[in-house]
Amino acid sequence: MFDPNLLRVAEAVVAANKSGEIEALLNDFYADDAVSVEAAGSDGMPRAAEGLDAIRAKHAWWNEAMEMHDSTVEGPFLFDPDRFAVRFSMDVTNRQTGEKVQGAEVGVYTVQNGKVVREEFFWAPA
Repeated sequence: MFDPNLLRVAEAVVAANKSGEIEALLNDFYADDAVSVEAAGSDGMPRAAEGLDAIRAKHAWWNEAMEMHDSTVEGPFLFDPDRFAVRFSMDVTNRQTGEKVQGAEVGVYTVQNGKVVREEFFWAPA
């Protein structure tokens, strides 16, 4: 029913986000020129990260800036032939300010030739 490559990539994204194996995910399932777009920019991190190195830097910034207390990953939700969504819930503390944030976001991913070429995150604060 769904493109097998789409399902393979979507399942890999969900599994890596559950296990924390993000670097392997980026290496194996992201295009070199992939783009990652957040719902809004923040201090120290622009809204859009263009290219795999910029996406890696975004993940490094997040890991340094935020302390993760709890998270859930749901999905994937497929949209044939080239997109899928994943729902994330999180409970984090900003290490610099001490502010605790609970919220959820939906990541919408676009896949071409078996690689993520774009991801967009839609934020829903709790």
